[in-house]
Amino acid sequence: MASWSLLFGLPFLLLTLSLSGSIIQIFGLGVGINYGQIANNLPSPSRVTSLLESLNISRVKLYDADPNVLLAFSNSNVDFIIGLGNEYLADMRDPIKAQNWIQQHVQPHLPQTRITSILVGNEIFKSNDPQLMANLLPAMQTVHNTLVNLGLDKQVTVTTAHSLDILGNSYPPSAGAFSQDLAEYIQPLLDFHSRIDAPFLINAYPYFAYKDNPNQVSLDYVLFRSNQGMTDPGTGLHYDNMLYAQIDAVYTAIKAMGHTDIEVRISETGWPSKGDENETGATPENAGLYNGNLMQRIQQKQGTPAKPLVPIDIHVFALFNENLKPGPTSERNYGLFYPNGTSVYNIGIQGRDPDIVFSAAKKTVRSSMSSLLYLCLQFQIFLVFSLYR
Repeated sequence: MASWSLLFGLPFLLLTLSLSGSIIQIFGLGVGINYGQIANNLPSPSRVTSLLESLNISRVKLYDADPNVLLAFSNSNVDFIIGLGNEYLADMRDPIKAQNWIQQHVQPHLPQTRITSILVGNEIFKSNDPQLMANLLPAMQTVHNTLVNLGLDKQVTVTTAHSLDILGNSYPPSAGAFSQDLAEYIQPLLDFHSRIDAPFLINAYPYFAYKDNPNQVSLDYVLFRSNQGMTDPGTGLHYDNMLYAQIDAVYTAIKAMGHTDIEVRISETGWPSKGDENETGATPENAGLYNGNLMQRIQQKQGTPAKPLVPIDIHVFALFNENLKPGPTSERNYGLFYPNGTSVYNIGIQGRDPDIVFSAAKKTVRSSMSSLLYLCLQFQIFLVFSLYR
């Protein structure tokens, strides 16, 4: 005979299962996210905390060291890469200024907020500024030495992020090479990465290759869809997507400079959901396919053909659409979410911010709950009559 607790607990169980499949479905992604803030309509950091927690996203990259964000994520399980802007590089060559910056922007948040890396500059070699390029390595070295002196170097590493433009050749991947005019900067930089065991970060966007040559670059190849791919004549390795080919091209370039001990990670990649008339391929459908298919591969812990045992490590760009970013329309439309917390397109994930997403769905939930509760009540009455007649 069914117990009364089971009998009356069943409708609640059915209700919970139904809701978990509709409103509060949560996925563990194993992916990092770029949290940019060039906008005037973003939710507060505390609300972002709720959203990322619901998505099980535990790695975030900032472009600064915003104390409001770092404070909001105190005692969370989120690992942070924080940014030290290009404008600070000259100052960071000075040990006193570097120590002041770390004591002001890093130490107050440790260990409550898990800061794991400081990104010293972003895409410096794309700037074509000789002074900025000359400042990069000394700034990184000084910041690292300061962390050592403060006893923080075991928990906080130092690195920087590069545009894929630092490659003079990327095709085929086995012929990857850095631009010759950057060799004087990159060789000592790689030596430093090797010495402190820091990853080499690349911002890679297959979207740009497709946008510039839509008649020559296969859309399926850049979107991780089924395609013939390409076989590298130098290695015989087969590539079914452009991003993996780009990663392996960087590995080849690093090896050519004498290093096989540096891991390549993707600090930015993404696809815009909207663009100007000349920004071919910038659609919600393509953005959903790119990021959705990429996340599936991340979940599978795939490696590239040249590094099959090293799972790809990626921070997707970006968390939100940022309405104040300059440049073409696409720059303001890389977000997975609108500022109100709803998805820009469907990639099989759904976040939950109690103040944003859930409230936006109240009417739908009420209607669904009413119908479901009515069905549960009918089922309950049927069980009672069946068990006691």
